Order: sequence, then structure tokens, then C-alpha cells
Amino acid sequence: MFFCDLTNREPVTSLRIARQPQILDSEGFELRKLLSRVYLIFIFILLYAPIAVLIVLSFNNSRTRAKWGGFTMKWYVSMFQDEVVMAALFNTLLVAVLSALIATVLGLMASVSLLAMKRKARNVILSMLNIPMLNAEIVTGISLMLIFIAVGQFLSRWGYMIEFGFGTVLIGHITFNIPYTVLSIMPKLRQINISTYEAALDLGASRWLAFRKIILPDIMPGVLSGFMLAFTLSLDDFVITHFTKGPGFDTLSTKIYTEVRKGIKPEMYALSTLLFVSVLVLLLIFGRGNRKKSMTGLVRI
Repeated sequence: MFFCDLTNREPVTSLRIARQPQILDSEGFELRKLLSRVYLIFIFILLYAPIAVLIVLSFNNSRTRAKWGGFTMKWYVSMFQDEVVMAALFNTLLVAVLSALIATVLGLMASVSLLAMKRKARNVILSMLNIPMLNAEIVTGISLMLIFIAVGQFLSRWGYMIEFGFGTVLIGHITFNIPYTVLSIMPKLRQINISTYEAALDLGASRWLAFRKIILPDIMPGVLSGFMLAFTLSLDDFVITHFTKGPGFDTLSTKIYTEVRKGIKPEMYALSTLLFVSVLVLLLIFGRGNRKKSMTGLVRI
């Protein structure tokens, strides 16, 4: 009986000793989970609280930010009737779309070329591409301005000149967007099974046809993400635009900067709200499209 009692009690004691650390670990896990949620909510508040205030002020009937004068849509109507603001909006969207499109094409070509290089040369060029992203924008803006001035002085010998305006801003935006498109496309290219491309070439397909039918569909998510990244970076850029634009040409960032000195108009709140909502809708559509493609790929597998 004494032996049986001991054998019956030992498992109970061992279970108690074994369960106690599990209870402590679960309590620590729940605490860490709670703290991580609180931290995440705090970060989201810091990021989106100013945007929420901006959206609320765009519907404020009063011109002052100190009091609420009632709900109104007149600032949106007034914004569309302001020719200067509409011209700045048109310039911003045109530069953003063109620069993102051209930078994506050039980034795609550069990524394919880099993939065909040897590892040492590829690493050197990729390191050089990272420099503009790590460099201060003011340095890039001043450098581009000086290059345009130097090229303009050189071309003036033959009667040509460079006027600061749409063209210089577009070239500047393309320049700083290319590294970001390469950064988005290269990981997708490295995931490709090159044997399928070589099999298409063996079956008689041309290099362009094999690239368009085999490579491009697989890297399309990276291409689209690079385009969206370049578009959003170009949309809100101020520093490079400020140094490469000329008199009479303004984007939204430079226009808002000049308006700050005189006091921001409520129309700018409405315009900023529309831009935020537009970018948010584009990102949601893009994310949903990528999710459908990934689910389609899983079903095929």
C-alpha cells in the first residue's frame, strides 16, 4: 500500500511541477500579445490621426481651424472652380503617372540586365543603386539642378537652352524613382524558374515572346508594386520638384508650400483628402488583385 501510494502521488506532483511553467508561459504570452496590440494601435493613431483631422477640416463650414462651423461641401466645389489649384493637380498627376511608367520600364530593363550579370558586378551595381535611396533628397535635388544648368550652358554654344519646367521635373522624378522600381522587380526575377524560359526558346519561341509569355506574368506583381511605389513617391515629392521646377510651373507640393506663407486655404484640405482617398482606393484595388492572383496560383498548384 505504501508503494502504491507513492506511485500514485508522484505523477500528481510531477504534473503540478510540469504545468506551472506552462501557466506562466501562457500568461507571459498573453501579456506580450496585449502590449503588442497597444503598441500597434498607438502607432496607427500617430500615423492616421493627422489625416483624420485633415479630413474633418475639409468638411468644416468655418475657415478657422479653432471652431466647428457645421458640415459643408463648399470647399470641394470651390476647389474644382480654382484654376490654379486644378493646374497644379493636373501637373502633379501627369508627372507622377509618366515618371512612374517610364521608371518602371527602365527599372524592368535594368533588372533583367542585372540578372544576366555575374554576381560580383551585379552586387556592385545594386550597391550603387542603393545610394540614391539612402542619400538626402536635398543633395539629389541640388545635383540635378546643377546638371541641368551645366548641360544648358554647354548647349547654349549651339543656340539651344534648357528651360526649367515640366521636362526637368519629369527627368528628376524618373531619376529618383528608378532605384525603387529595381528594388521591387529584382526579388521576383530571382524567384523565376529559368528552365521554363529556356524550354520556350528550345520549342521555337523568340526571346521577346518567351519573355512576354513566361517571365512577365510571373514578375507582374513586382512590376505593379514598383509602379505604385514610384507613383506615390512622385505624387508627394517636394524637395526635388522645388529644385528642378521653373517659374510658372507648380505641383501640389510646391503650391501648398507657397500657400502656407499666406495661410492654408480650406480648399487645400479638400484637395489633400481627395488625394488620400484616391491613393487608398488604388492600394486596396492593387492588394485585392494580388490576393486573387496568389489564390489562383495556389489552386493551380
